[in-house]
Amino acid sequence: MGKPARKRSLANNEACAVLRNIRISPQKLNLVAQAIRGQDAEAALSTLTFSRRRISGPVKKCLQSAIANAENNHELDVDRLVVAEASVGKGIVMKRWRPRARGRTGKILKPFSHLTIVVRERAERT
Repeated sequence: MGKPARKRSLANNEACAVLRNIRISPQKLNLVAQAIRGQDAEAALSTLTFSRRRISGPVKKCLQSAIANAENNHELDVDRLVVAEASVGKGIVMKRWRPRARGRTGKILKPFSHLTIVVRERAERT
């Protein structure tokens, strides 16, 4: 009795992981995502390990989740995985204010972001 299964949106040689509502601006998160796009999964993990940016820890955790999804759910070879996509989306923006001079207010925007990482298995080289 339930809903029919949803058709898989990724190819058979791909797996993904999504990290939602990260408390950082999409512009700053995209700098870290840009650094790992197109790299091998192993190289991307080491790039994130030695990155000095605050957000690189949660991004590394998301990449590890995508690699685990590829290995456990889709039986892909971990040694041949490549970061195919690392896309950043805009989330909600918390609006705060701060009192300023002469009865005015200063606007403080606290943006949230979403991160989607897709890993793809490279074709075998002969």
